[in-house]
Amino acid sequence: MKETSSREHLRMGLIATDPLRVLGLQAIFSETGEAEVILLSVPGALDASGVSLILIDAACTEHIFELLETFRRTRPHLRLIVLGLEDDHDYIQRIIGAGAKGYLTHTAKENEIRLAIEIVQDGSVWAPRKVLARLLESSAAEAYSGSVEPKFTEREEQVLRLLVEGHPNREIADALGIDAATVKAHVGRLMRKVGVDNRIALSVQAVNRNLLTKQ
Repeated sequence: MKETSSREHLRMGLIATDPLRVLGLQAIFSETGEAEVILLSVPGALDASGVSLILIDAACTEHIFELLETFRRTRPHLRLIVLGLEDDHDYIQRIIGAGAKGYLTHTAKENEIRLAIEIVQDGSVWAPRKVLARLLESSAAEAYSGSVEPKFTEREEQVLRLLVEGHPNREIADALGIDAATVKAHVGRLMRKVGVDNRIALSVQAVNRNLLTKQ
């Protein structure tokens, strides 16, 4: 039976000092109640917050890369999305390389912010297409060299095709008439079959090894 309930309630941390940006982000999610935005400006707030994803406004610190490195070293389980003024692809690639799972400019629209958070929550990376292309090229250079190609079930192939197109779990579930938990389980099996440990690498391998056309 297809799951009809909404996504799980998200507790999302926010590191920002601009009051308008704080209010704007809180307003985006307060209307629907799908997520709670928790301001992490008070020392020790993170420990008690229970957040799984954090939005970091790069404008509030001159040491964004050091901050990302600290999070990666001490709290690797947290998913980080950086908000910034820069739209330079080299800069954004450095942000992703430093440990962020997503990057949004300050001019990002509400639907883009929502989709970026959903994509990152699903385990993928959100960044401009050119930056993602560079990441894909880097991953392709480390391509799995096993001689035995994986075989997928019909459903796994359907999930993989939609994943490669960039759809989050919820949209894949809607398209296939299954629930998001089932999609997540399929993605886990696909990663094990292909020999990778994240969704980005799975998409890269599917494209570069032509795994879908070989089925």
